[in-house]
Amino acid sequence: MHILGENNSIFNQFIAEIRDVNIQKDRMRFRRNLERAGEIFAYEISKKLDFKPTDITTPLGEVIIPLLNETPVLATILRAGLPMHQGLLNYFDKAENSFISAYRKHGKNEKEFSIKLEYMSGPNLEGKTVIISDPMLATAASMLTVIKAIQQFGKPKHFHIVSLIASSEGILNLKKGLKQDNYTLWLGAIDDELTATSYIVPGLGDAGDLAYGPKQN
Repeated sequence: MHILGENNSIFNQFIAEIRDVNIQKDRMRFRRNLERAGEIFAYEISKKLDFKPTDITTPLGEVIIPLLNETPVLATILRAGLPMHQGLLNYFDKAENSFISAYRKHGKNEKEFSIKLEYMSGPNLEGKTVIISDPMLATAASMLTVIKAIQQFGKPKHFHIVSLIASSEGILNLKKGLKQDNYTLWLGAIDDELTATSYIVPGLGDAGDLAYGPKQN
């Protein structure tokens, strides 16, 4: 598990602005900050991928540069995941992409919910590295459901799971729920508390609504 916000860097400036209730009023800046966070995650994840020495011809000669040996597949959960996904895609610009529509379907009260999948689209994942992103890891129910579902496209060799903010409970649930050890968790920050309706505190609110406007339930 890697927690980027534990180190002093410009990344924390982006997290602060994403959380700030006043800056959140600017939807374009909110989306761009999520995108920039995705770019930093991409850079850090790239250090863990396989590279191979490659001959490059310049106007004046040749040079050997280590280049990615494999391009990962980028997956995200609609709609809140789109800005951060775009940041990852800005750096892994040759990546294949997978998109999953998932949402909380509440029962008789707001405390009870199940995760419903409505749509999935993606390439063959057999033996590939998959980077799956969602800004918030609250209970981990969505992430676990999606990871299980997308494996109908093939069994990846490794998952990189990316969330800007996670709850301590969500991390525990993820570790318990994944019946595999081929994953790495990348986080911006960890918050300890969940509300009765499973929203992270202090968190940042509803990332999808802040990025694209309130939805009709």
